[in-house]
Order: sequence, then C-alpha cells, then structure tokens
Amino acid sequence: MIHFENIHKTYPGAQPLHVLKGLDLHIEQGDYVSIMGASGSGKSTMLNILGILDDYDTGTYHLDGKLIKDLSETRSAQLRNELVGFVFQSFNLINFKNALENVALPLYYKGVSRKKRHAMALEYLDRMGLKDWWHHYPNELSGGQKQRIAIARALIAQPKIILADEPTGALDSITTEEVMQVLSDVNKEGITMVIVTHEASVAEKTKRIIHLKDGIIESDLFNIPFNLQTSAHHEVSRV
Repeated sequence: MIHFENIHKTYPGAQPLHVLKGLDLHIEQGDYVSIMGASGSGKSTMLNILGILDDYDTGTYHLDGKLIKDLSETRSAQLRNELVGFVFQSFNLINFKNALENVALPLYYKGVSRKKRHAMALEYLDRMGLKDWWHHYPNELSGGQKQRIAIARALIAQPKIILADEPTGALDSITTEEVMQVLSDVNKEGITMVIVTHEASVAEKTKRIIHLKDGIIESDLFNIPFNLQTSAHHEVSRV
C-alpha cells in the first residue's frame, strides 16, 4: 500500500533544512500504524508526503501501486480524493455548514448528487452515533462529536488509507478512548490507518509503532499488547 524507498526532503533557505534523510517505510493494506517522534523529527513532513500534500526530493514513493512524484496539482487532488482520508487535531470542520453538510463535502467534489450525498452522509453519521445531530453546527458540538464527524467525512469517500494527525490532541482522556475505538473499528474493516501522535497511550492502541528521530526511523515495532495485552514488543523484520 505505502512504499517509501530512500526518501529525502530538504526545505531550501539561507540554511537549508534536511528533514527526511533516506527514509524507508513499508505499510501494507489494513495495517494500523502510529508514528511518534519529537518536534522536528520529520513527522509532519512525512505525513504531508504520504497524503500527497507535499513532494519529496529524491527516492521513490508508491501509494497503492502508483508512483507519487512530480504530479500536477490536478492529479494530486484526484489521487487524494480516491485514496486518502484525513483526520486532524483541529477537526477542520466548516463552521457555517452543519454536521450533515460537513460529512457530505467530499462527495460534492466527486460530483455526487445532493440527494445521494446527503443520504450517504446520514448513514455515516449514524455509524458514528450522531444521526440525531445531523443539523447541528460545529459550535454546537463537543470535541469528541466534532472528531467523529471529521472521521465520518474522511470515510465517506471510501479511501484506502486514513491519515490522522494528532487526532486526539484536543480531546480529554475519556473522549480519546472513544475516538480511538472508532478508529480501531474502522481499521478492522480493512482500511489502512496511520496516526501521528505524541501520546504513548494512543500509540499503544495501534498494531505497530514507528519512532522517527532526526529524519530517520529509529525504531519500528510490532505492538504485542494490541493483541496479547502484555507490555512486550518485538522488532519488525526488515524486508
């Protein structure tokens, strides 16, 4: 599904910043991965490249068998719409649209009729337990409700991968548990899940934990507690 080979990324300037330094990464369809690392480790840059929001300098990136390199903005947008759903810490809901309209928005860009996209949006809100809140606006919702709406919006276009950037960063501990359960349930449907997080308690709920440091992968571990409820980990075999 996701294959990075020797990815480098440098931001130009008076003092060029070499952010990613030969990154190799392989994530298979249906994997459930968390990415951790200190500020400046390259997490955001890596996520932007994964989501076809930014390009890289050298190396190769294949997403679902497609080479992602030097694409036009039109082609990049097309592939994002087909393959990727995004969930953000700040929810990124549109304040003047209600929950139903926010969830339906990706289908608008796909040219789906208003009646059909609203019917589908209601189904996805129902999956999130928010069907009765369809007419509420973001300022009338709790943080957990906003994030579940954001997840429904990410899912409605039926992506193959969800990229979640600090999805619980603005939530309390109880709501974090609820949102992580939703993301786990989504992953069980076969959707690849990549979560960037600073929170160890969030990473522990994923199947695999990747630590970035100074633009390289410091460790890449299967999370045994995910299945066995123990504290042991073991190293991912390098392919």
